[in-house]
Amino acid sequence: MGKRLLWVDGAAYPLHNVVRVRTFQIKPDRGEALLQFLKWLGGTAALIIVLQVASADSGSSSSSDYRSGNAADSLWTLGAIMAVILLVRLVTQLAAPSRHVLSVETSGPSTALVTLPDKEQLRQLVRQIVHAIEHPETEFAVRVERLSINPSNYHLGDTVNMYGGIGNMGVVKK
Repeated sequence: MGKRLLWVDGAAYPLHNVVRVRTFQIKPDRGEALLQFLKWLGGTAALIIVLQVASADSGSSSSSDYRSGNAADSLWTLGAIMAVILLVRLVTQLAAPSRHVLSVETSGPSTALVTLPDKEQLRQLVRQIVHAIEHPETEFAVRVERLSINPSNYHLGDTVNMYGGIGNMGVVKK
């Protein structure tokens, strides 16, 4: 019985606890990335403008126009640097590829997510796992690496938990 394990990185999943194995594709949430970029860019611009107005007000009481002009240039330079950083982050998120994922769900609370470059390899792995579950007498050994992406950049879809069917209203989006 000890050989009937699916190893994902350092975690072992006993095959008798696997309740579902499936492949799916996750796509980066590009709309959210654009929205976050616009929020941060707007916030940065607003902060720079507020700081410049505050600097101009404090500069008008002093006699040094050179110092207040230098402070304004520094603020706009800081704003430009922040805009470049935000733009690089946006381009990185927009260029993130879609990923094909193998999900191994167990009877407990854990789920293993595995990604491989080739979708057909994932499908073959699903077939091997299902065959090993259906035929306990067969030897099964496979070792794969865990999902190595930033899940916050990807939209995984709705989470729906339904227990029973009475009064079910479906998925309510907020």
